[in-house]
Amino acid sequence: MTSRSNSSSGPVPDARVQFDAQVTFRNGGGLQVQGFRLDLDPAPGSTPGSTPDPGHQEVDEAALAARFVSELGLLMVDTVALDRVTVINEQHKGSGRGRRARGSAEGGVPTARRLVELSHRIHDGMVTYPGLPGPRLSDHLSREASHGHYAEGTEFQIGHISMVANTGTYLDTPFHRFEDGADLSGIGLERLADLDGVVVRVGRTGVDPADPARAIGPLVLAPYQVTGRAVLVHTGWDRHWGTEQYGSGHPYLTRAAAEWLVAQRPALVGIDSLNIDDTADGTRPAHTLLLEAGIPVVEHLRGLEQLPAEGFRFHAAPPRIAGLGTFPVRAFAVTDAASAPVPAPAPAPASEPEPGTDDVR
Repeated sequence: MTSRSNSSSGPVPDARVQFDAQVTFRNGGGLQVQGFRLDLDPAPGSTPGSTPDPGHQEVDEAALAARFVSELGLLMVDTVALDRVTVINEQHKGSGRGRRARGSAEGGVPTARRLVELSHRIHDGMVTYPGLPGPRLSDHLSREASHGHYAEGTEFQIGHISMVANTGTYLDTPFHRFEDGADLSGIGLERLADLDGVVVRVGRTGVDPADPARAIGPLVLAPYQVTGRAVLVHTGWDRHWGTEQYGSGHPYLTRAAAEWLVAQRPALVGIDSLNIDDTADGTRPAHTLLLEAGIPVVEHLRGLEQLPAEGFRFHAAPPRIAGLGTFPVRAFAVTDAASAPVPAPAPAPASEPEPGTDDVR
């Protein structure tokens, strides 16, 4: 925290904060600014239009850094170091927060539509998460056996599948983490379907478990308007799906990022990675904070490079099963047919074909 004493004796209706900042980006490069100014919101409990507290006007530097990133719309920010933070008596000048935020909603579903597949294909014996058994598919009633039940030339197959709920691309509800949380039958459709979506692109991350770039913090999220929306974090980690690499060194959200999201109240958060948490952290802060706030999580997404940053609707509804907190979903997006997909960061492994109308991998 940074504070300064206000020595002015006259009535000053507003206050602003002035600071220097040094920014580094996750994809390289940096930015330096000197003497940048932002309007300072009144302290809690103060009277609008009153003189700023002559004792101590405090500034939360972490919140200031996030606001700075948001105001300038800076993407893929890694760190922001602030210096010479000073509160000054000056009339507010307004801010960029009134402009259309990056990724904000505008209009409804386009009439010329494109359907985008965002789910992995489930098949017999596949591995989703290291240590969990793969699904087993078999016949409950084979086509041959069905001949004795129907007219000649008429046959059916009734399948049987045995699997853990955390298979393929799946949705976590609060019940996954909390015994008294909403399960698959209790979570509302307004959290699962026809959601206005925004893609947060963080660049290529992961592989090396010691790489700090695996950790996705709040500054990466700060430029985006996420309230009430499906926030899809595009890391490109799905390029490792079906390989041993997928299960080690994955990118994840930090506790601070989860706290920021909870404060912003998105409808849903998804990621194209092994886990939204660092699996070395047994407290699972992202799961804990998001699910406690009633925000469902979709893990193991794929193909987010096919989506524009905004202007699409997201769907990820599971079956309505009582007593389960997690289950596979057919996640997909509906977007403008003219929207251009982002080039994939790398070719996908050839271990598993992925059907879809827009399978640009």
